[in-house]
Amino acid sequence: MDAKVIWQGRMSFNGRADSGLDIPLGTDPSVGGDNDGARPMELFAIGLAGCTAMDVISILQKKRMGVTEFEVQAHVERADEHPKVFTHIVLEYVVYGHEIKEDAVVRAIELSATRYCPAHAMMEKVCPIEIKYHIYEEKDGGDRSLVVSGEFTP
Repeated sequence: MDAKVIWQGRMSFNGRADSGLDIPLGTDPSVGGDNDGARPMELFAIGLAGCTAMDVISILQKKRMGVTEFEVQAHVERADEHPKVFTHIVLEYVVYGHEIKEDAVVRAIELSATRYCPAHAMMEKVCPIEIKYHIYEEKDGGDRSLVVSGEFTP
């Protein structure tokens, strides 16, 4: 994989990798930016959440789980001092659907965390990653009820 960033002026850049898609990068006005793009460290968190989300939804679809909505939230703590590295990550998997089996969700998370997700494999080498999940049942009329919440430890 190759990636590059091209300076657009002030503290604004345009990032591009092999996909050819442009990603605007920017920063806060307090450090000379214009709030015109994602922060580079945000992209690490988005990349981790996106990588594992793609694994988990793919596995749940193969298991024919009736997922209607799905998200992965990455809650990241950072060091106070420079270089302000990640110090702790909590990944929360939120699954909505019909008759979603907890064991299927846990197995999908396990496979992503221990076998398939390169972002998880890299990040866990530098800081602890805690994993939580919540499964909601969709009811008629759009109501949802929490079926189960849990934690997964690889």
